[in-house]
Amino acid sequence: MTPKKIGIIGAGTMGNGIAQACAVVGIDSLILDINQAALDKGVATIAASLDRLLKKEKITTEQKAAALARVGTTTAMSDLAACDYVIEAATENEALKVKILKELDALLKPETIIATNTSSISITQLAAATKRPDRFVGMHFFNPVPMMALVELICGIATSDDTLATAQALSVALGKTPITVKNSPGFVVNRILCPMINEAIFCLQEKLATAEDIDQGMKLGCNHPIGPLALADMIGLDVMLAVMNVLYEGFNDPKYRPALLLKDMVAAGYLGRKTGRGFYVYG
Repeated sequence: MTPKKIGIIGAGTMGNGIAQACAVVGIDSLILDINQAALDKGVATIAASLDRLLKKEKITTEQKAAALARVGTTTAMSDLAACDYVIEAATENEALKVKILKELDALLKPETIIATNTSSISITQLAAATKRPDRFVGMHFFNPVPMMALVELICGIATSDDTLATAQALSVALGKTPITVKNSPGFVVNRILCPMINEAIFCLQEKLATAEDIDQGMKLGCNHPIGPLALADMIGLDVMLAVMNVLYEGFNDPKYRPALLLKDMVAAGYLGRKTGRGFYVYG
């Protein structure tokens, strides 16, 4: 059964994207963030995205208004108590996620499912922060959420079949195609994708070619729609580094060590599109 009202923790890129995906198919959502400015920015992003769909005549003015009306916002965690499904989409930081999940678990109805949008952290480990590990699941969306068709569903050791079935039904209702993955560092997509991007960063670090030529090579030579360095900028270099660290620590294998250039870029605050500068400069 598809949930009727979904709580979303985090108004950033992933959170507002998930809220938009819910809104356009008629599902109400309530976005939580720590301050109103972040919420206003998230709603403005949704409105701008819907405007682009309107200009392409993929939705009508009435459909845009109806979708925006389905997106609620709050800075109070207690307001999520009325939701029957909650998706945590906070920053990729384990300590922060655990803190949020403990607080969330204490106020939700016993039957409410909690999903996490983590891109790499152990689902079993995050579920252990709650008293409902059987009703806890990984639901990894891809950026940009409104456009990307895939959702990775990751079961922790205690995730029930019913919880997985609900997550699958919700994914389909959102117009996504779910794949089911075992709990393992980086899951499937990021375990393959992020080391590939990391290797492209090593190539740049070693000055084998320019960023433009590395990306052009992968686009034309491998038929990728976007080059790995431009994709890293879209993902966020801080997220890239977090995933590589999870892989490196999880497998204890040097092939997953993050490139020094990636570490330096993050230390400098060059995180990609969201900061206006990564491997490329953005206006």
